[in-house]
Amino acid sequence: MSIILKAENISKQYRLGVVGTGTLSHDLNRWWSQLRGKEDPYTKIGAVNDRTSTSKEEYVWALKNINFEVEKGEVLGIIGKNGAGKSTLLKILSRVTGPTSGNIKTKGRIASLLEVGTGFHPELTGRENIFLNGAILGMTKTEVNNKLEEIVEFSGCSLYIDTPVKRYSSGMRVRLAFAVAAHLEPEILVVDEVLAVGDAEFQKKAIGKMKAISKGEGRTVLFVSHNMVSVQNLCNRVICIENGEIIDDGKPEKVIEKYLKRDDEKTSKSFFNNEKINEIGIKNFKILSEIKTGEQLVFEMNIHSNISVTSEIALTISTHQSQPIYQIYSGHVGKSFKLKKGENIFRGNIEKLPLVHGIYELNLWIGTQAVTHDFLKNVIQIQVKEGSILKGGPISNKNGYPVIEAATWEFYD
Repeated sequence: MSIILKAENISKQYRLGVVGTGTLSHDLNRWWSQLRGKEDPYTKIGAVNDRTSTSKEEYVWALKNINFEVEKGEVLGIIGKNGAGKSTLLKILSRVTGPTSGNIKTKGRIASLLEVGTGFHPELTGRENIFLNGAILGMTKTEVNNKLEEIVEFSGCSLYIDTPVKRYSSGMRVRLAFAVAAHLEPEILVVDEVLAVGDAEFQKKAIGKMKAISKGEGRTVLFVSHNMVSVQNLCNRVICIENGEIIDDGKPEKVIEKYLKRDDEKTSKSFFNNEKINEIGIKNFKILSEIKTGEQLVFEMNIHSNISVTSEIALTISTHQSQPIYQIYSGHVGKSFKLKKGENIFRGNIEKLPLVHGIYELNLWIGTQAVTHDFLKNVIQIQVKEGSILKGGPISNKNGYPVIEAATWEFYD
């Protein structure tokens, strides 16, 4: 396979706290250095791109010495936390902004979907914007005309295609923008997290189209997302960026697993609420057993109440991206509890934990039907270890299904 995109020592520096490229004194210093054939003095300094820390530096490196190659037909996923530098990298690859240092080498046209409405003129209609984007990509009017009907049908915006884009909802703009980017036959398609704006049906449609583009048409896709299931299902290679630097590059399963494990220090088996409880509140929660696929999970909850009331309890587990996937609720089995004044201790038992290996968020609720007494979201993150159900082998999450269950299977001849 031939190399279609190559990033060589890409770095991007921004100045903190101000708008603009710098002060007059900084510009003069840069000019004087350039006259003498010296390196820009301000590329030698700069804080690490860590959004959680403070810095005394005036400059920050959004990206630092990024090097990678992408082959034709490859689907490259780019993952990392918010502020890691993913979107900055895509903007540089798309020529939206230039690097402070380094070079980008590409073969062929690049179509980008970076932000809602990027590349669209709000006063022009959807139809006019399709032709505008085609012209930007170097296509003739005839070439765009041949794709027009297909683009409009895929976007699902045919009713509004002759309406100015400024009247579109954000979801409609994303639909049309993706349809244009995907159908005007760029050699490289760059897609940021913007697809998350679309509804579930369109996201599924868009991911299907990206698969068809790469496998059937041999074009290259660069895909940024916080949805690890989508990244794993779509991409054949993943790069992980942290603090503006590439820290991992390889097979999706391995890179994603390492990425999620970096949060291991945040996982826990207990929670304690030391805030004052006015009426009813969850005081503490702890898991008393090992957290493993297919094995018993035992937990204990201490509820403090200043009144006597009948309540129900729920525990909800969400993915690492805060998507609820599993719940146990005492009301489902007709169970309610009479809270007495003071401390009330309850113990729950999941006989066979149906979650596969990974990191999950845990939410707690106590209330009476439609009345909520206390709700704690993401009180702890738990690490589920790899295990098995019945006599099967260890269950992994490589297929993207976080919840599994043992079933009875019979063969009828």
